[in-house]
Amino acid sequence: MRRRIDRSSVVVVVGASSGIGRATAHLVARRGARLVLAARSLESLEEVARECRSLGADSLVVAADVAQPGDAERIAAEAEERFGRIDVWVAAASVYGYGAFDRMPADEARTIIDTNLHGTIDQVRAALPALRRSRGAVVIIGSVFSALASPYVWAYVASKHGVAGFAASIRQELRRDRDAVDVAMVWPATIDTPIYQHAANRTGRVIHPIPPVVDARRVARAVLASAERPRRRRIVGIVQGSFVPLHALAPALADRILAATMRRLGVRREAASDTHGTVSAPDPASNRVSGGWRRGR
Repeated sequence: MRRRIDRSSVVVVVGASSGIGRATAHLVARRGARLVLAARSLESLEEVARECRSLGADSLVVAADVAQPGDAERIAAEAEERFGRIDVWVAAASVYGYGAFDRMPADEARTIIDTNLHGTIDQVRAALPALRRSRGAVVIIGSVFSALASPYVWAYVASKHGVAGFAASIRQELRRDRDAVDVAMVWPATIDTPIYQHAANRTGRVIHPIPPVVDARRVARAVLASAERPRRRRIVGIVQGSFVPLHALAPALADRILAATMRRLGVRREAASDTHGTVSAPDPASNRVSGGWRRGR
């Protein structure tokens, strides 16, 4: 179903405090749509709301952690109480972590999976009644790791594979509904956001995004396109995205290349201390759209 995001629309962006979610909020604000901005950091959300209001959008802030039961329902309830409807729900909240399977603490891995997978499932469950009434759309941010794999990021890979399977299953269910809800996915490759500064790191070495690094605003444009003209998936990042069809044709070859690339470019030789990153708690001071990786960092 085609729709137009404009001043009559209500768009919920979960994960709006930083990176892709924040870039999406800015883009939607320029359309004049009413926004519900959700993330863990109230301080960052209020900053994003000021940015969006300066662009012409009425913005509601909801501090919430989708890894916590009941928080997704609270976002939906506050959105409907304020604006009376939800037309598009963008599920962009995500946390990241590096570490060999036997080095990453079990509770850290569980939090990554709970946030990325169960948090997405809870969001769709919470949003569905309102989206059915508006014949709306949910746009889920996956990853090229929704189809691929790499060493050291196994918890993130597991969560994104799960999200892709979940989206495919509910898409089949919802197509049969009288009040159809569109389910679209966006699969980013390496994106210039603070997710790498925010990542947990149990490798003992410096981590670095695998080049080429794509501007987050390109992903935001794909999110908006997916809300207006839903597709099963839009891949953002031509080079790494090309590994998705390669893996389908020659999985062993693709796996060897991806593993070698991570070991050579993603995990550097310099030593680094272990860190939990922002897996369990936000860092408002570092929340922004860009991580600075495209400036030759």
